[in-house]
Amino acid sequence: MDLSPRLRRRIARDFPEPGSAEGIADLVASAVESLPLADWPPTAIERIQAAIVIGGSGDLARVRHMRDLALQDWRDLLLAADLGNQDWARRLDAELGLP
Repeated sequence: MDLSPRLRRRIARDFPEPGSAEGIADLVASAVESLPLADWPPTAIERIQAAIVIGGSGDLARVRHMRDLALQDWRDLLLAADLGNQDWARRLDAELGLP
């Protein structure tokens, strides 16, 4: 699944080393592809993808941990990344910028 431009910008900011951002983007995209999200709206998919990146805090090991959490239970991922509450859209905009 494609990543939104604003999520790609966030990944590039968090992982500035050459080649790192693309590797993280691939990891995030592949994790979400294995979840049953086919009927979900794009905003919900971006929320899951962003939770992996935001929860990763610029650290590859944490990103992998968040990916694993998503594969176990995406709801736990959202809570761990502070995107599990009703204000998740506002928080997502604050973390990634406006779409």
